Amino acid sequence: MKIDKKQIEQALSQVKMPEGDKSIWDSKIVKNIQIFGDEIEIDLQINNPALQYKKRLEVDCLKIIHNRVYQKAKIKVNFSILKSEKKSTQIRGKEIPGVKNIIAISSGKGGVGKSTITANLAVALSDMGYKVGVIDADIYGPSMHIMFDLEGAAPSTSVVNGKSKIKPLKNYGVKLLSIGFFAQAQQAVVWRGPMASKALNQLIWDADWGELDYLFIDLPPGTGDIHLSLVQSLPVTGAVVVTTPQNIALADARKGVNMFQLDSINVPVIGIVENMAYFTPSELPENKYYIFGKEGAKTLSEQMNIDLLGEIPLVQSVREAADIGRPAVLQGSSKVAIALYDLAKRVIENVDKRNIELEKTKTVELTNKVGCSAK
Repeated sequence: MKIDKKQIEQALSQVKMPEGDKSIWDSKIVKNIQIFGDEIEIDLQINNPALQYKKRLEVDCLKIIHNRVYQKAKIKVNFSILKSEKKSTQIRGKEIPGVKNIIAISSGKGGVGKSTITANLAVALSDMGYKVGVIDADIYGPSMHIMFDLEGAAPSTSVVNGKSKIKPLKNYGVKLLSIGFFAQAQQAVVWRGPMASKALNQLIWDADWGELDYLFIDLPPGTGDIHLSLVQSLPVTGAVVVTTPQNIALADARKGVNMFQLDSINVPVIGIVENMAYFTPSELPENKYYIFGKEGAKTLSEQMNIDLLGEIPLVQSVREAADIGRPAVLQGSSKVAIALYDLAKRVIENVDKRNIELEKTKTVELTNKVGCSAK
């Protein structure tokens, strides 16, 4: 049976809010509905974090969809909590001395090329004359040291104002720190959340970054401890979300955008990047094959009113460039290099616009974000 989104909306319009007669649809707490075959995912934004309150809404949603739409539907209800009335955002942490803009590069799921985009953005901006740094915060799967041809290298230390600091390594004009410098090549990094967050803080605060126009932070996939630690400890200028055109990646990208836009986090999303937008074989350079779907990120950006920063093609040379540690943006006048360079220009434009129109981002103390599921 094919489940129609309109059917879900009509069913949810019959679910009453626990505290009144209005439906959850009329109360506008339904923020997103995703359908994958017989699987339905619903995002609700509420202001009551009580478990009993959430459980009642969840049960009511499951019951009415099973009764009115499809009895065997597998339903997941996610809850995000509005900012607490008792506790407003609390400024914590501090700025990194000398760093003008901190840009988080995020993806909802792994394998979409987030680290490749980060490396090429950094090198492109450096090539334009900006002072750029990168923190490889993908603690469990660092790769940036390989992409910058620094595998096997180790940072030195320097003394700054009487304190010993890690001196980032540098290649292609970009300063870099990665957990990959401190772990052996074949060693699995097995850390609990607090340990990973502590490692990230060391890469940020125990380093001698000097003067930087842009510091890119390459985050792990998903929405977890590292992401929360970042927004708690740093005033992040903005976030860039990387996705591929396929529906499953777009669903996760939407969650990533929603995370940054939570009232309790409130980090501006600079834009979305569609990586692997289409495949172009070297022998047929004018042809485009939409292997993972077409214009998925464009549709998502329009739905969420966020800029689409660029559509990067899937070409063999990008993978080869990453493997040998020479980012593809350095490939002169190739189509992929031009696309990556244009992406960098859009990021600069949107960061400048953000800095003119919005106040500086505050570091925050987070409220809870809870997910409940039933299948």
